[in-house]
Amino acid sequence: MTEPSGPMRRALELAREAFGTTSPNPSVGCVIVREGVAVGEGYTQPPGGPHAEVVALSAAGDAARGATVYVTLEPCSHQGRTPPCTDALIAAGVSEVVYAIEDRDTRVAGSGHAALKAAGIEVESGDGAEESARVLEAYIKHRRTGLPFVVVKYAATLDGRIAASSGDSRWVSGPQTLAWAHSNRPNLDAILVGASTVVVDDPQLTARPDGVESERQPLRVVLDSTGRIPATAKVLVGSSKTLVVTTGRSSADWRSAIEATDAEVLVLDADEDGRVPIRTMLQELGRRGVLLLLVEGGGVVIGSFFDQRLVDKVTAVIAPMIVGAADAPAAVAGKGAAYMRDAVRLHDVEVERLGEDILVTGYPAWPGS
Repeated sequence: MTEPSGPMRRALELAREAFGTTSPNPSVGCVIVREGVAVGEGYTQPPGGPHAEVVALSAAGDAARGATVYVTLEPCSHQGRTPPCTDALIAAGVSEVVYAIEDRDTRVAGSGHAALKAAGIEVESGDGAEESARVLEAYIKHRRTGLPFVVVKYAATLDGRIAASSGDSRWVSGPQTLAWAHSNRPNLDAILVGASTVVVDDPQLTARPDGVESERQPLRVVLDSTGRIPATAKVLVGSSKTLVVTTGRSSADWRSAIEATDAEVLVLDADEDGRVPIRTMLQELGRRGVLLLLVEGGGVVIGSFFDQRLVDKVTAVIAPMIVGAADAPAAVAGKGAAYMRDAVRLHDVEVERLGEDILVTGYPAWPGS
């Protein structure tokens, strides 16, 4: 991997600062350099606010004239909620724009590059491309497929169990893992669980870093094919939005009771197994501007995502304990692999410690793909 230049590395840091606040827009960072000195920087503001380039140009003022602009994504060239960034760069009189990767949005996709070149501005791409692609992995997938980027997360024992044989699951992981999970939740667009998780664990699914609810909360999504969760469930309480996805197998009375809590109920045609159709549900979330979706379980739900090859990333927390019961629920259920050659392996694996727990992160490599 080619290391980013100094200004682009700073732009990538800025992009990460905006992470989780910009959806459905990309999280972008920008640094403006003149005669070797940074004269302005910025990152994308929440939807409706200025993009990274405009924030940086405002900070630079007249010093932007003749300067070089480093930005983590190709500048936009279309009118959305805000004017085109290419127009702002041209009007500011910058001499060169260096961007990391092309914008996969069909409204841009090279047209930003072309607009800048046509205005006589030098344009270069590729600086920090690999790092920017990781920062923008959810945005890129959404623009390419219309679907959210799906991260599966679970905490399991050394023998792969997410609960004891009684169903008791509190707590598999330690306090450092819980703190890590809550610190990451404000970056999510949505967090998803199945009905069994709600019935057994009754989670809130809110972001509570340091025990305090953050200003930005992910959409809470519950898959409930038959109408099992009670209207008193914690996931239906509070100001955070909740979407309950069900099928015609649930009763009209149950749906009305759930809607009375201010949650939204979405009814989809059941799949061949009588369950909520996962891909159709993802398409609906994509239409709603969900870029990053965290799937937290349980094992049947996670297994469904794996069986349909709808997982983009895995974050598995392994706790140093052993349940040992044959009938204890596994982290991943579903049809799975009949032979080891059909098992899903992870690539680009990273391992770190969370207290006594071990966090393993990687990207699925699907057999035969």
